[in-house]
Amino acid sequence: MLSEEFVSAICGSPLSSNTAIAKDVGIYCHTLSPTHSVRSTFKKSSAPVNCLAVSETHVFTAQHEKAYVHVYSRQRGNQEAFVAFPERIRCLTLAGDVLILGTAEGRLMLWETCTGRLVSTPPRHVQAVSCVVATPHHVLTGSDDSDIHVWSLSQLLEMDPAAEHEPERSLPNHRAGITALAANASVNSDTNFCVSASKDKSCIIWNYQTGDALRTLLFPSFPLCISLDPSARALCVGCEDGSLFLAELFADKHILGVQSEDAATVVQISSPFGATQPDVGPASCLSLSYDGTMLLTGHPKGQILKWDIADNKTPVELANLNAAVTNLAFVSPFPTQKTTMALAVVKPSQAERTYTFTAQLESDLNPETRFDALFNSAGFSQQALEDAIAAFEQPAVAGTVTEQELQKQNEELWEIINEQKALQKATLQRYVEAKTGQA
Repeated sequence: MLSEEFVSAICGSPLSSNTAIAKDVGIYCHTLSPTHSVRSTFKKSSAPVNCLAVSETHVFTAQHEKAYVHVYSRQRGNQEAFVAFPERIRCLTLAGDVLILGTAEGRLMLWETCTGRLVSTPPRHVQAVSCVVATPHHVLTGSDDSDIHVWSLSQLLEMDPAAEHEPERSLPNHRAGITALAANASVNSDTNFCVSASKDKSCIIWNYQTGDALRTLLFPSFPLCISLDPSARALCVGCEDGSLFLAELFADKHILGVQSEDAATVVQISSPFGATQPDVGPASCLSLSYDGTMLLTGHPKGQILKWDIADNKTPVELANLNAAVTNLAFVSPFPTQKTTMALAVVKPSQAERTYTFTAQLESDLNPETRFDALFNSAGFSQQALEDAIAAFEQPAVAGTVTEQELQKQNEELWEIINEQKALQKATLQRYVEAKTGQA
């Protein structure tokens, strides 16, 4: 049975002296369905908001007010590496095997975990980078200076050491610091959009490839965290006053699309989807399941709540981690299509060294040929047997038609041969008669 898994991270000291919860644990790996349980834990981590990234093999967490990233191996269940960086890390995310980090000095760093190569940009943000999100071809960064930069991922990873790392464009409409970013995974320039949340109590939907603001959403309180559903048709927002909002982008009153109003028209979102109790506190992080039916929220008092999107019932408390829950991330339930897997990370270095890619091959890099399949099989392969059986089971009518055609061709050839023999005989007869007359 398919199971859903997610990872949560906490920040800060324990809220109470609860002996049932280990004090050193900072990361929890959960199974959500069919029943909730904690599968494994990792110790010695204190990750603030937007400082958790999960891959198939590793968990990365940036440490609170420090220039360190802890790397944990999901397969071995232990801490694999302790990585130091030149500046304090404020946020991070993954783009394949590249870990992208935003620093307190407004800089962007990219660490290729399979090679150890470290790329650093100039400080293009005036203040700290508060959030970062990656798409298949772009990186988006939001800052406390209220600006959003759009970067080309391929340009950032250029091998030329003299390459200038500059953002493609900036999205400057907000009037206060950026608290969260979310983007869909489309690669079509017409449907690529992202959502930014700010302390100015607004969320703006952008086409980040053109820089156009598609719609502005206003909330009663400023948004702390946001999440797009997997099909990018709805936006979940958690606000400072404890309210949760669900904005359907393509409902009866379209927020986006050809049937929507003018982009300059501001949409006021005032009806919350749900609200948390004062003793729980506002959601500091949230994440939607891959089928878009369940919403998980993490809270400063340690609770992780599960909300049913379809039924809109009272939330269910999944766990109480006895510390502020700052990050939630679902693990993809889909099988990977990658041909390599990074079982161990290579620590970053800005020094000049040989570019070496370290990973484990998961499959043959070249596709299997028909000869390889026959050669590697014991006896006749299943495909060869099926082809032979199919050939024998062909209708007999097809064979009869072929024999009739061959018989007809033979008869036509014999007619030509007989005509040639008759012509030759007539020619010889005339030659003999001419020879006899001369004599």
